[in-house]
Amino acid sequence: MAAPRTYHHGDLRRAVLAAAVEVIRSDGVAAISLRDLARRAEVSHAAPAHHFGDKAGLLTAIATEGFDLLAAALATVPADAAHRLREMGARYVEFALGHPAHFEVMFRPGLLHHDDPELAAAKERASRPLHAGARDLPANGRAPDARRTALAAWSLAHGFATLQLSGSLPAPETDPVETFRALVDDSPAAPAT
Repeated sequence: MAAPRTYHHGDLRRAVLAAAVEVIRSDGVAAISLRDLARRAEVSHAAPAHHFGDKAGLLTAIATEGFDLLAAALATVPADAAHRLREMGARYVEFALGHPAHFEVMFRPGLLHHDDPELAAAKERASRPLHAGARDLPANGRAPDARRTALAAWSLAHGFATLQLSGSLPAPETDPVETFRALVDDSPAAPAT
């Protein structure tokens, strides 16, 4: 008779999150199953539910992690950087391309526990630098509406990243992040330097 297998998992929560991110990256969010993730982590099928409650709880944790990663990426743009808002957009695109599974989940509120306080706090941390960058733009003769400017900048970066990830854009001749920077620089709304 074989000895019973003992298994101690140092950080089950992290292992399940990592496995879920891999499943989303390879097969999409619809392929997520707590039972399958438990099998991958070699733990009981109830273990992931203990940490996350349900599939929405797991996806909420991934989205929260994603917003925190995005906040960290946006925080690397110096406050005095020329073209600060463009650089935040470039970091946003870079984040999306580097973390496609997180990006896929973050903006799908129907999959998440939208009232989760950790998720709300992470969203706030990620949006704060973008709003600050929009407020810091030169007025160019009129008072800018920082909320509308931030929404426009976010829409441009998010749309570009989404189109790039879906394969809807022609293959860029350069790095997609550089393509994004050039797109912003060539935009008729881009500020003159």
